[in-house]
Amino acid sequence: MSEGKQVPVKRALLSVFDKTGMEEFARGLAELGVEMVSTGGTAKLIAGTGAAVRDISDLTGFPEMMDGRVKTLHPKVHGGLLAVRDNAEHQAAMDSHEIGPIDLVVVNLYPFEQTIARGASYDETIENIDIGGPAMIRSAAKNHAYVTVIVDPADYPSVLDDIRRTGGVDYATRQRLAAKAYARTAAYDAVISGWFANTLDYPELPYRSFSGQLREVMRYGENPHQWAAFYATGEQRPGVATARQVQGKSLSYNNLNDTDAAFELVSEFDSETPAVAIIKHANPCGFAVGKTLLEAYQLALRTDPVSAFGGIVALNGLLDADTATEIVKIFTEVIVAPEATDEAIRIVAAKKNLRLLLTGGLADRSAESLTVKSVAGGLLVQGRDNRNVDDVELKVVTKKAPTDAELADLKIAMKVAKHVKSNAIIYVRDGATVGIGAGQMSRLDSSRVAHRKSIDAAAAAGLDGALTKGSVVASDAFFPFPDGMLAAVEAGATAVIQPGGSVKDQDVIDAADEAGIAMVMTGMRHFRH
Repeated sequence: MSEGKQVPVKRALLSVFDKTGMEEFARGLAELGVEMVSTGGTAKLIAGTGAAVRDISDLTGFPEMMDGRVKTLHPKVHGGLLAVRDNAEHQAAMDSHEIGPIDLVVVNLYPFEQTIARGASYDETIENIDIGGPAMIRSAAKNHAYVTVIVDPADYPSVLDDIRRTGGVDYATRQRLAAKAYARTAAYDAVISGWFANTLDYPELPYRSFSGQLREVMRYGENPHQWAAFYATGEQRPGVATARQVQGKSLSYNNLNDTDAAFELVSEFDSETPAVAIIKHANPCGFAVGKTLLEAYQLALRTDPVSAFGGIVALNGLLDADTATEIVKIFTEVIVAPEATDEAIRIVAAKKNLRLLLTGGLADRSAESLTVKSVAGGLLVQGRDNRNVDDVELKVVTKKAPTDAELADLKIAMKVAKHVKSNAIIYVRDGATVGIGAGQMSRLDSSRVAHRKSIDAAAAAGLDGALTKGSVVASDAFFPFPDGMLAAVEAGATAVIQPGGSVKDQDVIDAADEAGIAMVMTGMRHFRH
């Protein structure tokens, strides 16, 4: 083998769908005396530069056939890519069959990801599965001891520079390009298999792959000693991966995680209902709907003004100047919204480190997709929690029914509870959270924590007592005993919404009747871990 040896680049095979940078690259190769072999549209492009180019059919002795399905799948292509040039038997086979070596392969693939993103038909999607491209990439990458493979136009300049300086590409670069090539074909195949799984309603494939394209290597992960990067899956659902960053520092791992949580929450509410969420450590510390986004922000901030410091603010509508002016009064890490006025952008720009993300729309909360979580030795895969209280028939289980105003607040509370780490207890009054209990090991503790924080919030607002007085309360899962529910009643809640499903449901219902409050059950749990 020739590990570490310089291999002169004398012949290149170029076949690309994305022709970005190809003209300049081909001119550079021509100037260096590299023989170029190409296919179809790529060959025409190269010929248009005035450079000499040999058609693949001339190399193989076979015409392109079957609507282009067969053109590079030939021994004179793959023999030239795979031959171990220091192996006498391989060299003899090349001589016997008149197979010339190929030193450089430049291939990018049919746009399968873009094809499915625009909702193409089944047959059109199948036709956009590249076969010859991945085969050449894999052959060249396997034989990187002799062959350089490029799958990304961004690598054209550095490879040209190497050939100009030394006549070839150094082994370490060939290794890295080979790794990149296999990553590309693996990601490509993962998208294809995922499309089949979705199209055929076959989620339990015996082998699953998940792919992404590197968007950014971050300074660190959740903590400074952890490596981290952000990979985009290509999903077009509006959110952190599709957003345009208007200004501010690079987003950290924690910023992205929290911003995603914030935007998913406000996307539970259509843009006709102004909604604002404030997130800290992936948990809401305030949420509200209002007549305007400004009012919604002020009400959300009142929930927990201490925790809101250094938080993420998400809005479900156009960020206007008045709302922007209010938000920038306290230290905020990120603002995310579908869009913003020019004046609002100028106001935010005064805080140079404050990130402003514009998504172009709200996320479709009912869209189906998968979530993936790593565990030791494996992956936990599940469908995204894409349902909410609007999708179920509510059942009043107590003697007293909630009023219309209570019912509206109960629905808001349950939508928020869906986005709070379990055990989650959410108090809401007049469209705004007034107490949030997140991540406690018992539901009773979550009820008490939320009440305690509401007392602090009332004091900060110059009010006596607790903000939870006269509120409604939501629980993300059933109350296993009456105690958690009764703690909410003691905090001032007048109505409760919960999934139900406990063997102690009747005990909880009886306790609610005795307390004189209304209780509604949804039949749908929203654990979040």
